[in-house]
Amino acid sequence: MANLKIFVSSTCYDLNIVRGQLRTFISELGYEPVMSDYNDVLYDPRDHTHESCIKEIQSADMVVLIVGSRFGGKAVPKAVESIDIDSLKNLSKSPKFLDDSNISITQLEVLKAIELEIPIFTFIDSKVSHDHLFYEKNKGKRGFLKGVDFPSIDKTETAVFIFEFINFIRHRTKNNSIVDFTKYDDIKDFLTKQWSALFQRLLYEQKTKKAEVRRFDFLTSQLTDIKTTLLTSITNSDLKDTARGAIKFRRLIDFLSGISGEKQNEILLSDKSFDDVIKACDIVESRRSEGTGFSSRNQFLIKKDGTFFQLRFPIEMERMSPHWADFKELSEESKKAIINAVLDNEDHRMRNLRYVNEDFEEYISNKMSDSENEEDA
Repeated sequence: MANLKIFVSSTCYDLNIVRGQLRTFISELGYEPVMSDYNDVLYDPRDHTHESCIKEIQSADMVVLIVGSRFGGKAVPKAVESIDIDSLKNLSKSPKFLDDSNISITQLEVLKAIELEIPIFTFIDSKVSHDHLFYEKNKGKRGFLKGVDFPSIDKTETAVFIFEFINFIRHRTKNNSIVDFTKYDDIKDFLTKQWSALFQRLLYEQKTKKAEVRRFDFLTSQLTDIKTTLLTSITNSDLKDTARGAIKFRRLIDFLSGISGEKQNEILLSDKSFDDVIKACDIVESRRSEGTGFSSRNQFLIKKDGTFFQLRFPIEMERMSPHWADFKELSEESKKAIINAVLDNEDHRMRNLRYVNEDFEEYISNKMSDSENEEDA
């Protein structure tokens, strides 16, 4: 069984002692540390060493990033070209440093990990963090950087590149946790707790998923048994057809009765096409949620007056349409019997359908604003 591979990304000269201690810690846990200064990276003679480091990231399971006083070596153009810089700009609210040609090999390693969605644990020297805070509070002042020396930064001219890189990580849309450290034990203690908690969560999610699968299988089996029992116990052919129709068209009837309001009977007994039925319910637009603080599975049916229905789980209209075509072919007597069989059930209403008596555009705008405020908090 392959060991968990943990890539340690940082400058080497200023963080040599911490890197050595971290290597021992990772190895003692039974994991495999990947560190360039210990020859863990395959330096393919056909590539520049920077390209080799980027390629090695692809086989890593996690990345531990340590930001210290040094910027490190500037990444060679060919290594930079291996990263989709433009796509990364959408993953942080502070992509400024990506517009500059000064990207170090350490930073490039992290960008590759982000591109591949590899988990990253970020640690910043507390002295660097203090200077970064000073930089953030004053960077908007004209001429601020002229003549300013940051005690924690080895070369003053690299300070902006280090600080803006920190901003990029800190303002990512996810995996943006940053931890200050003053000594190696701060890193060790944090990783010990985090990796333990992560493993515990994975076990819990696996256990919960298995329980949900068992419940779903049980309910499916029960429903199948009930359906079979009902159909086999009905001797009257008309009643049997009604029962079959209630099972087949239940979702369709629930949906249309939910959006038609007072026009329920008129709509359900209509000979209109499915599209015309939707229009007759005053629905003028169907829209899926996109970055509105909702799950991507939400769907909205917007009415003429701007109010809307919210569906927690989208109903694919393409699937409803043929069901409606089949339902229309039935006799009016059969349709009424099926409608009554479904609607007489007190629990027939779609629980995933909700009417919101607010203007849709204002409602979504408020949701987006709330979501942005939560991210900034």
